[in-house]
Amino acid sequence: MSTPYASAAPYYARYRPPYPAELHALLADRFALDGSRTVLDLGAGPGTLSLPLAPLVEHVYAVDPEPAMLAEGGRLAAESGRTNISWLRGDAAGIGRLCLPRIDLCVIGGAFHRMDRAQVPADLDGMLAPRGGIAVVTSLAEPWPAVVDEVRERFLGPDHGAARAAIEPGHEIQDLADRLAKSVFSRVEITTWARSTRCTLDQLVGLEFSRACSPPALFGDRRDAFESELRRALLDHDPGGTYTRTVTVAAAIATRPRR
Repeated sequence: MSTPYASAAPYYARYRPPYPAELHALLADRFALDGSRTVLDLGAGPGTLSLPLAPLVEHVYAVDPEPAMLAEGGRLAAESGRTNISWLRGDAAGIGRLCLPRIDLCVIGGAFHRMDRAQVPADLDGMLAPRGGIAVVTSLAEPWPAVVDEVRERFLGPDHGAARAAIEPGHEIQDLADRLAKSVFSRVEITTWARSTRCTLDQLVGLEFSRACSPPALFGDRRDAFESELRRALLDHDPGGTYTRTVTVAAAIATRPRR
């Protein structure tokens, strides 16, 4: 069955920014991604991690519960000529039922916070090669202007799909490391990259529709009215129509302890 979040898929594919190239280089070096390895992308969405990793490995299994996200990923893969990605419907709770081959690296993006963060590493223990590991990648950003939340709340209500409260990047990264350190993959290394990103008005509106708290389907026949009011509020906030914030990307690489 389709969910409201399905309507976010094309916006997610178009407007979510890519991860930095340094991340892919780090994973290639750490896990010897020489074209012979197999990667599992858990909670893959439209392939934000799968697509740039595909040229570095033999095969990527991109797993996501939302068919619309998988469809967007398949479209992007076809456009870029990536033929070594399998797009599979599934979730973290059912990865054992997918009957995948031995995995060298499991990457997990922002979906990790919606998973059972104790059970997932335990389930992956039986799937990952002896020298394999998990890379959890998360993006922590300064909030957009408050008018974005204000307009959304006027249309959806204060308690409906509210955005997660802002958390200091250092605190959230440390929490991620602590959770992984309690798993069988207890050797954890954290690498971060901070960058300033600038969005146009069109891009910021697209990003809003890409979020789980505000996909287009939630607005029903008020979608156009919401977009119009959001654009007006943003231009009142900054008539220049460009919006800048700092985004910190953190990669937590977790492997089994050395023996």
